[in-house]
Amino acid sequence: MLDEIVLLESSSLRASVAERDEVLDKVKELALSPDGLHATTKDVAAYFEVSESVIRAVIHDHRSELQSNGYRVLSGEELSCFKQLSGIQSRSRSIGIFSRRAVLNTAMLLRDSIVARQVRTYLLDSERKQSIEPVDNLIHRLKEWIDTRITDALAQHPATLADAARIAEDIIRTTIGTAVVPLLNTAIRNDDDQRARIEGLESEVTRLKRILREREAAGSMGALDVMNARQFEQPIAWLCRRDGCDPVTVTRGHDDTGADIVAYTPDGRRVVVQCTARTSAATITSGDVQQFIDMAKLDHKADIALLVATCPFTRDALLLAARHDMTAVHRGLLEAWNGGVKLQAFRH
Repeated sequence: MLDEIVLLESSSLRASVAERDEVLDKVKELALSPDGLHATTKDVAAYFEVSESVIRAVIHDHRSELQSNGYRVLSGEELSCFKQLSGIQSRSRSIGIFSRRAVLNTAMLLRDSIVARQVRTYLLDSERKQSIEPVDNLIHRLKEWIDTRITDALAQHPATLADAARIAEDIIRTTIGTAVVPLLNTAIRNDDDQRARIEGLESEVTRLKRILREREAAGSMGALDVMNARQFEQPIAWLCRRDGCDPVTVTRGHDDTGADIVAYTPDGRRVVVQCTARTSAATITSGDVQQFIDMAKLDHKADIALLVATCPFTRDALLLAARHDMTAVHRGLLEAWNGGVKLQAFRH
């Protein structure tokens, strides 16, 4: 059974219900362009009662998924035609447009929109109702069809009781060979496919539940502040997973020379993370940064190096990090990251 939190976190589960865009109309009317097929970013923002910047942020973070569901950016001649058709006066050189399916996809990504929550509620309710609808009784219908065939055959060819039995047997054998057996073979294949899909979904749900437990453990900055060094690594690992890294490995300090977490972005870049839990009154110095840079770049061949701390960095430490393309996740940035903002280092 689909759950709203899992739906928000899992792209595969969102894809499984992406066709159900009729639920949009159950919440409110979606304004579309004159072609009746597309909505602009402004239209989508109005539907969900959020600012256009919120919708643009969703596009930025989930562009490939939205594109797979019908989001497009128009430019050139195509844009000119769309402006003429829609009566849009904008001088923008490009305009993003959403299909209804892409709008539904957006509803499954917007966490804080009341309208998006209502859409998800209707969607989940619809899925639950569909899952408990009775299945047609194929055997009953097949029996009725065979009875009709036998009756028609006997009406056309009057026969003795023995001949009638033979005719009925021939019809049943033919029906079994040409209809029942292929149906059973198809059912077996479909059952295998369904079983594989269910197993995949169960694995996905198990993974998401683990991530959610880690997220609950992280909680607020206050919760991070009371963690020891080893405990602090777990919520940082979760944040890496949340932003798309997979696999994510917490090294547990086994000869890690300062690498507490090693992860990989979806495009294959190697991420090396050092987690430093200190009081907010402490600072990360340029010496700390230099030591981490040497370890991450030279020892671990990091494409992305993150030094994550619960305290501020000194000015010299920040400048050194910038010169060496290292991401200094100071207390302020950590609070934003923990609050849902994706790190710039993970963006394509």
